[in-house]
Amino acid sequence: MGIYLNPGNDTFAEALASEIYVDKSGLISYANSVAGTKQKYICVSRPRRFGKSMAAEMLAAYYDRECDSKELFDKLEIAKDKSYQKNRNQYNVIFLNMQEFLSDSRNVSDMINRIEKSLLWELLEKYPDVRYFDSSHLTRTSMDIYKCVGVQFIFVIDEWDCIFREEKADKDGQKKYLDFLRSLFKDRIYVKLVYMTGILPIKKYGTHSALNMFDEFTMIEPRQLARFVGFTDRTYLQSKICNDSNAKWNFQ
Repeated sequence: MGIYLNPGNDTFAEALASEIYVDKSGLISYANSVAGTKQKYICVSRPRRFGKSMAAEMLAAYYDRECDSKELFDKLEIAKDKSYQKNRNQYNVIFLNMQEFLSDSRNVSDMINRIEKSLLWELLEKYPDVRYFDSSHLTRTSMDIYKCVGVQFIFVIDEWDCIFREEKADKDGQKKYLDFLRSLFKDRIYVKLVYMTGILPIKKYGTHSALNMFDEFTMIEPRQLARFVGFTDRTYLQSKICNDSNAKWNFQ
């Protein structure tokens, strides 16, 4: 179990044990349906407090090949799906919270360097016997691992848009960041799925559409993911019952 590479399922287990948990595991069914296809790039944008991080943690726990999440998911909606067994705990998961890296960096270039160093440190430790062409290059190292081990990567990115919210004036840094993500993801055979969440939709810079391969699921156009990344009558009722129960208990 690593920090960013295959981080395990403890965080999702904690969410699952919470009284206010609402089952949105049906999201995994959609992710399975597009994984390994040209539609494998998903970006979900929502305001804060819409459960974006919990959904990201759920996906990481489901796909992580270094843990066994059977007990966590067997009683959830996804267990009824025909793709459930085939994909559970089968992939190398890389889970990044971009806000964490930005907060610890002087600028965007420093942030990108920290991400690359952090991932390379874990990848090289996990796979020391792979013959690497350039062990200082993240994209090539990921490809070398896939070619040797035969296991694709699932990338789960939380707070992907923090740079555009906190470094609004740094246009050059924003471009470097988009180019970094494009280089890591676009047309890479080692990528099985990319799931990104944030407040803002994918940023475009005129003809520089660095992340134009992503399907966006926004507040205005949630499409297939509407019932997994927002409020429905069912989720509202479940949350209200739990909150009312907690309020009563606290009062007593």
